[in-house]
Amino acid sequence: MKTKAYAKVNISLDVVGKREDGYHLLEMIMQTIDLYDVIEIDKCEKGINMKCNICYVPTDERNLAYKAAKLFMDKYNINSGVNIKIYKNIPVSAGMAGGSTNAAAVLRLMNKLFNINAPISELRKIALRIGADVPYCIEGGTALCEGIGEKITALNPFKNCIMVIVKPSFGVSTKEVYGDLEINKIYKHPNTYGLIRALERRDVNFIANNMRNVLENVTLNRHKIIRTIKFDMVKNGAMGSLMSGSGPTVFGIFDDMVKAQRCYDAMKLNYKEVFITRTI
Repeated sequence: MKTKAYAKVNISLDVVGKREDGYHLLEMIMQTIDLYDVIEIDKCEKGINMKCNICYVPTDERNLAYKAAKLFMDKYNINSGVNIKIYKNIPVSAGMAGGSTNAAAVLRLMNKLFNINAPISELRKIALRIGADVPYCIEGGTALCEGIGEKITALNPFKNCIMVIVKPSFGVSTKEVYGDLEINKIYKHPNTYGLIRALERRDVNFIANNMRNVLENVTLNRHKIIRTIKFDMVKNGAMGSLMSGSGPTVFGIFDDMVKAQRCYDAMKLNYKEVFITRTI
């Protein structure tokens, strides 16, 4: 069996507190985009055997898709094995949930392949043990994610919005970014509920001008190039621009495909990983 595992961007990302166990409490508007990896799985006699078309992506327990398969097999007492092939298009360590969406796809496929037919709510409980973005990636779309990622509320779909994506030549550790975030020094939080109302009336202009990600406080200070990309996006016709997740990927919203193509061409002169895509 195989499926597409879609990337996401954050229309907003807020950190509203921290639990005693160290987990950050989040308030995020997540959006699926039409950029995806392909995940293929089939049964085998034993073990978890993973292959990936990108040589530097780990294919052992460090990979979230591997973790997903292990957790699923342990929970449902599956004694046979599984082969997993990952064909990556989503940039790695980019703040676009590339690893998380792969893990979610493995859970969905194994649920069908082994005829477990567990409900979405059960898959999300397994997903939360893997990472904060994985429960959302089970279904994707436009959603408000709260808590540590486990509270998911579907929002008015924000589909067919044109975006240009730029991933600089380096990756960012999500764990390190959250570790360096000083919550008491976040002076400007996203207008999350204003953005939700804008989604309801599809006010793209409001959304583009009010997107905010508090993790920029950390990542932009470490990597000045991200600030430059954001500036260049707007200079080349974006209505607004934001870093996704913990970075370093930056996306821009466009109201016109010609402008988006112009921006893509300009960005491609300086960056290898540039994409034109749409929200889905």
